[in-house]
Amino acid sequence: MTEKQPFDPTKATETVWAGEKPYRVHGASQVPVVHSVAFTYEDLDHWYDVATGKAEGHIYGRNTNPTVESFEEKMRILEGAEAATSFSTGMAAISNSLHTFLRPGQRVVSTKDTYGGTNKIFSEFLPQLNIDVQLCETGNHEDMEAEVKKGCDILYLETPTNPTVKITDLNRMVKAASDVGALVFVDNTFATPLNQNPLDFGADLVIHSATKFLGGHADALGGVVCGSKELVEKIYHYREINGATMDPMSAYFLLRGMKTLDLRNERQCASAKELVEFLVDHPAVDQVFYPSLEDHPNHEIAKKQMRRYGGMFSFSLKSGIEGVKAFMPQLEFANRAANLGAVETTVGPARTTSHVENTPEERAALGIPESLVRYSVGIENVEDLKRDLEQALAYIDSSN
Repeated sequence: MTEKQPFDPTKATETVWAGEKPYRVHGASQVPVVHSVAFTYEDLDHWYDVATGKAEGHIYGRNTNPTVESFEEKMRILEGAEAATSFSTGMAAISNSLHTFLRPGQRVVSTKDTYGGTNKIFSEFLPQLNIDVQLCETGNHEDMEAEVKKGCDILYLETPTNPTVKITDLNRMVKAASDVGALVFVDNTFATPLNQNPLDFGADLVIHSATKFLGGHADALGGVVCGSKELVEKIYHYREINGATMDPMSAYFLLRGMKTLDLRNERQCASAKELVEFLVDHPAVDQVFYPSLEDHPNHEIAKKQMRRYGGMFSFSLKSGIEGVKAFMPQLEFANRAANLGAVETTVGPARTTSHVENTPEERAALGIPESLVRYSVGIENVEDLKRDLEQALAYIDSSN
């Protein structure tokens, strides 16, 4: 297991070129969108070899597709994995991965404030299958280690978390899981493969909602899982039978979006850091959540395992939910929407975005205040974003 490495400039090149050349046909400079549902073969023996995995090729769109495969190969290279497989959504990637390996009577250890959809799987769906789930306070590594030691089949981590951007020590928790033979899954959506590579720390699988920063343009749904060939093949088999397949048009949009991932990531991370520093001292703001801050509970861990701190932060307002209702409509340069990671700045409270599935009581138990605003930084000029925040926050005072 290794600790944080300096930013690798070759990754910027890989976002543009990796995984594409074999899929460009007829001299095209771009990977084409292959919409065909099925693929034809004149030779039945060759068809059989492809169908049984003895030869390369495609037989049916629910299984594989050339455009989709190019996206998977790009992600495999960026995460430094042996294999990758894709899904129709990020939640499909998460749920399929969990259901591939879990059986009744087994045990999962995770944290309380994972993404709301993930939390629902842990709190509602897995217990229905007689799977024991233990959710620990994020950042309480001693508690997590103790729960893992009691018995664990999968340790599921999300770092940074959505929406409070909490950090988990990957080195430490991978060691705890390894001691009991548990698999480690890490949701790397907020970090992107440019800012963090969980496989380098010994994780078994890394998961992304490709809908977010990877695509970057809020126009394509998708998910992806990267890891060892052995584990990914098992997940692929579950997915090909259960049918949560990525659409080739979505794969094309994701490939196109990822060509600017490094440019977007650099701008969004730098802007996020500057905006956070502005908000920390603002009288209308109660608390700011972002791992670059020295008083962030796990700032030192983030420094070790992340190259940059990401383009997403959140903050709570002293005026509560009524303040949020007054503040958000005043923002000029922000989409009020249940998404993040786009070129446009996107904002929303957890109650209508990441944790809309949860009740106010459940959100409170997860440490997510109703006054919290999730702010996904776009690629706009940072001074414009700062002025926009300033005038919207000033409106709260003037409206009282």
